[in-house]
Amino acid sequence: MDFFQKVYQVTQQIPEGRITTYGTIANYLGAPRSARMVGWALNKSNVRDLPAHRVVNRNGLLTGKFHFDGTNLMKELLENEGILVVDNQIQEMENYFWDPAKELL
Repeated sequence: MDFFQKVYQVTQQIPEGRITTYGTIANYLGAPRSARMVGWALNKSNVRDLPAHRVVNRNGLLTGKFHFDGTNLMKELLENEGILVVDNQIQEMENYFWDPAKELL
């Protein structure tokens, strides 16, 4: 399985109402300096098949929002799951954070 496929496999498991970061996925996959590659993988995916809206940058910014249909779709999807977003940034990120290293066994 290639790196992109592994990214998709982890992303698919992010629970509704939770978020993670590109770097957290990269760390989990044993490639701690590959956060940007995680972003590329998600950009190349069919985002309709993955909950890619649940992956944000390390500061909680919706940096991937331009890859969704309509510039507010990512924000709307997160808000529909109960996640508070203000000015394209997750608020109280620690309340929603999901770490695959702790959640996936």
